[in-house]
Amino acid sequence: MSFARWLPILLLCTACAGPAVAPAPDAPKAANTGTAETSQAQQLFADFWQEYLALNPIEATYVGDPRYNDQMPNFLAPEEIARQHAFHQKWLDRVSALDTATLSQQDQLSVEIFKHDRRESLESDEFPGELIPINQFYNIAGLLAQLGSGTSAQPFATVQDYDNWLKRVDGVPALFEQAIANMREGVKKGVVQPRILMERSVDQLDALIADDPTQSLFYKPVANMPESFSAAERERLTAAYSAMIDRQINPSYRRLRDYIRSEYLPRARSTAGMGALPMGKAWYAYNVRSVTTTDLTPEQIHQIGLDEVDRIHKEMKSVIAQVGFKGDLHAFFEFLKTDKRFEFDSEDALLAAYNSLRERVDAGVPTLFSVTPKAGFEIRPIEPFRAKSAAGGEYQSPSEDGSRPGIFYVNTYDLPTRKTWDMEDLYLHEAIPGHHFQLAIQQELEGVPAFRRFGGVTAFVEGWALYTESLGKELGVYQDPYSYFGYLQNELWRAIRLVVDTGLHAKGWSRERVIDYMLANSAQSKTQSVAEAERYMAIPGQALAYKIGELRIKALRMKAEKALGERFDIRDFHTQVLKDGAVPLDILEQKIDRWIAERSAS
Repeated sequence: MSFARWLPILLLCTACAGPAVAPAPDAPKAANTGTAETSQAQQLFADFWQEYLALNPIEATYVGDPRYNDQMPNFLAPEEIARQHAFHQKWLDRVSALDTATLSQQDQLSVEIFKHDRRESLESDEFPGELIPINQFYNIAGLLAQLGSGTSAQPFATVQDYDNWLKRVDGVPALFEQAIANMREGVKKGVVQPRILMERSVDQLDALIADDPTQSLFYKPVANMPESFSAAERERLTAAYSAMIDRQINPSYRRLRDYIRSEYLPRARSTAGMGALPMGKAWYAYNVRSVTTTDLTPEQIHQIGLDEVDRIHKEMKSVIAQVGFKGDLHAFFEFLKTDKRFEFDSEDALLAAYNSLRERVDAGVPTLFSVTPKAGFEIRPIEPFRAKSAAGGEYQSPSEDGSRPGIFYVNTYDLPTRKTWDMEDLYLHEAIPGHHFQLAIQQELEGVPAFRRFGGVTAFVEGWALYTESLGKELGVYQDPYSYFGYLQNELWRAIRLVVDTGLHAKGWSRERVIDYMLANSAQSKTQSVAEAERYMAIPGQALAYKIGELRIKALRMKAEKALGERFDIRDFHTQVLKDGAVPLDILEQKIDRWIAERSAS
């Protein structure tokens, strides 16, 4: 798997990075259930997962396996990229040799998903993502800061945990040097980032460099060291962490920052979309197929977006009439953005409002869901060092053993732009019944391979989360028209993404044209519009997953309601969607079609 696919898997919402119970040091043997072919398939999946974690130690940390917490491979190096490619080809060949005729439906589903994932990983290697390893949204410097701060997946509970991080950091200088070498190669080949993204990245790197080690984000584990540590261990670790920051972290971050600021920025491009890159058109088409798990073209998706924007605008106008606002849609957008009644008094007030929403949503859950996750979650503000460029909300999965809850990260940066009318739908999307339900339930599945419990299909994961926003009235929220308009605004935002992402990368739109389109067609602030535009520039195609996935799930629900009539049970439908974890959208449709047929025949 190339760097272009690897890093988003760790960082995005974190749709594919849910922590698990730590496996035993030796690879487990699959349970001997059913035919010899079944045992062979299950053992293949178990062996694959163990080798995969060993090859990807940071992802192993995110899935809760502690065996590799001290390792930091140079995954940007050509030899490591070749190793990853050979790994995926080997396992594709092995699974293709299986006789699947006698496998259960569940095991056949696993084979199909496994092949899909391996082929996609191999195809991604056709494009040089490793030559553009840094941007303001995804970069290894930010990932390491999250891990090293002690507030993310890297554990800091025991002396061994602290020593593991010290060993892991040994690999940072070489990794950062490789990033610089790759960017230099990218400059030679014309594969470079837009200048504005790298300016943002320089700002982020600056914020992570502290002359005084005790003021560094990487010193926080020392400040929060468990009281159970002996005085000798506390003294040793304090000295070691100060030295680590002085001798490894700060020099590496300064070297990367200085290279980008002095050498890379003058050679960065003024264009915004992938179309300006060598192989850019094919690269973006791959991203679109990969993210949406459909054969839709960028042009088709662009038109779907335009149609959805028009439909949602009409629904918004009916809400404007309901509240008696005197003015057009644009005037109402401005009213929502500027009226003080929609602002939070403080960060604490914002967080308290989200926490109070939990009770209302929880009360409505039994009417729509018969299966819910065991894991809980917490609500936290996004860390200041990355808040300026982060989305309004993010989610990180819990650990299966309960040692770490799910985390709903809320962005409190530029507080006046975080609106009360935006709260309810964001909560549904990130927490209950959106990402927290889907990802935690997926982790808790029994009888399916680990690669499925801890993997992800973005169109499914984000499509589900957006779909759950539409359940607000059924769950007892959106009781005032402004909150309902907030839902429409965010649905509109996802429709706008279809227009502007494809506009940027397939139609040659500029950053300024994207921002202007968003401001003209939504209630989002200039701050949010700029951050979103630059997000689409940084991760081309990812933003398409939300609306395309949601539209497919809604269409399947309508199909089931029409076919089953009075026998349709919304709780059963939701169970069918969730019960096998994240799957490509075509596989989801096949699943629902089988369920409809079975229900119709019963």
